[in-house]
Amino acid sequence: MYEDDDFGKDLVKGLRDGLGDRAGSMIVKEASYEVTDPTIASQIITLAGSGADVFFDASLPKFAAQAIRKMYDIGWKPLHVLDNGSASVSVVLKPAGLEKSIGIVSAQFLKDPANPAWKGDPGYLEWLAFMEQYFPAGDIADQVNATGYSIAQTFVQVLKQCGDDLTRENLMKQAANIKDLTLPMLIPGIRVNTSPTHFFPVNQLNIIRFDGTAWALKGSLIAN
Repeated sequence: MYEDDDFGKDLVKGLRDGLGDRAGSMIVKEASYEVTDPTIASQIITLAGSGADVFFDASLPKFAAQAIRKMYDIGWKPLHVLDNGSASVSVVLKPAGLEKSIGIVSAQFLKDPANPAWKGDPGYLEWLAFMEQYFPAGDIADQVNATGYSIAQTFVQVLKQCGDDLTRENLMKQAANIKDLTLPMLIPGIRVNTSPTHFFPVNQLNIIRFDGTAWALKGSLIAN
């Protein structure tokens, strides 16, 4: 399932590239939706009818929540692989129903602020202190706040590397030369790295599985 735009199509392309020659036989059905669609119930019913035992869900949050509810209602129970962008407990899983979300698999590079496992973590406490001082009205269970915080910290690092040369040319140069940057809300072991030939800042992930209360880390870090 994917949104019928460049974002959704890129995710499907990544899946197909990863499966390689097996993509044609392993992907038995695809369905898309428009961002203006009120519901994706019919698409879920169609996908369930394919008999697939794995569901790659590249939906954005509103539709991911709808998918979780509809799958539960019709009794379709494949391995549900949810895109990282919709793996929010407060924004997606809770509205869909926590009990309906048990077993969903995704991947993370940031600590989930809604997960009690991080409550004593120094990085989490640093982020929490920032939230209390600068954004007390913010939802500390919303991972979007942790994401914004981490992006801002990365940009601060780029500015520090720029020194007094704040030209666009130098800004772009420094943004493409970040080396092993650690951030408070990154999962331990994950670093931000860029180069002139590789602009994607995070290249490691941890598989996670929802246990009905929080995301649980599974296995060790993997490179993406």
